[in-house]
Amino acid sequence: MTTTNVVARTADRVKHAGRHGQTDHRGTRPARAAATGRLAAMLVSPTLLVLGLVVAYPLIAALRQSFYIQGEGLDANGFVIQGDQFVGLRNYTDMFTGETAQRFWNALWNTSYFTATTVALETVLGMAMALIMHKAFRGLGLVRASVLVPWAIPTAVSALLWRWIFDANGAANALLGQQVLWSTDSSQAQLAVIIADVWKTAPFVGLLTLAGLQIIPQEVYEAAKVDGAGAWRRFVSITLPLVKPALLVAVLFRMLDALRIFDLPYILIGQQKSSVETLAMLAFQEATNVRYGPAAAYATILFVYIAVVAFVFVKLLGADVIGEARLRTAGQKKTRSKPRKLVSA
Repeated sequence: MTTTNVVARTADRVKHAGRHGQTDHRGTRPARAAATGRLAAMLVSPTLLVLGLVVAYPLIAALRQSFYIQGEGLDANGFVIQGDQFVGLRNYTDMFTGETAQRFWNALWNTSYFTATTVALETVLGMAMALIMHKAFRGLGLVRASVLVPWAIPTAVSALLWRWIFDANGAANALLGQQVLWSTDSSQAQLAVIIADVWKTAPFVGLLTLAGLQIIPQEVYEAAKVDGAGAWRRFVSITLPLVKPALLVAVLFRMLDALRIFDLPYILIGQQKSSVETLAMLAFQEATNVRYGPAAAYATILFVYIAVVAFVFVKLLGADVIGEARLRTAGQKKTRSKPRKLVSA
């Protein structure tokens, strides 16, 4: 047997073995993917079960309850009808156009007004806090610890604290030098709620923004200084674009929290005050009056309102981020799909 025949047979055996190896490797990929999927489902199933119990079931129960009323109307003998009565969309129609429509629209306006005002002020103050805490100076640790205090205080305790401050004989009137009735049903009550809420939650925005500032390389600012960029130019062109993801997350969380505002105006000002009554307070008051059907309807509308606001916020302000991620993914796929050039020895 010649040397040429031996080399040819050896090459055929290598090709044959390579083909079988490639086929076996490709054949195991679906099995591995299926096993990975089953493992992922098994690990996630407890979390999904808990979420179903604490989130999905209350939502479905509240939606069902909103189609019923309890203890209203009299039977043929003049007794109050016991149990639940199905009324369809009556609770919703009464909410929008019935006797309680004015109270509902007022609560919706107060909820939206408090959310827009407090979140805007907290964003500005939070950014200022983050910029100050990002600088290196003596006593920085004390400043960061003191900023955490308002946010760490429970809302009920904070509301009682500000209630004493806004008392007729409190510190606020002493500083102003005049007698202002902050707890009356007027614009003063709205201002008191806004001040107390901004004082408590602005540090939350500042801390999240500070986390975004700390990941910005200092070399970027140094290069901008070399190019002659001033402080305002560096803030607009470098700080804001790079801190935008963290800032948007902070604003989104604050918006969702502010739309559910209840305990602060309830304790600080009190109930049955139309100037500070929110949707959450309205639902609570209906529930305390054993009107669970209308209360569930108010809660359902509030849930839908929050969901719509969150969806619109993410779509409008998160579209660019999603687009950039898709472009990066597409670029990586194109890079991987390029054929490799064989280099001859």
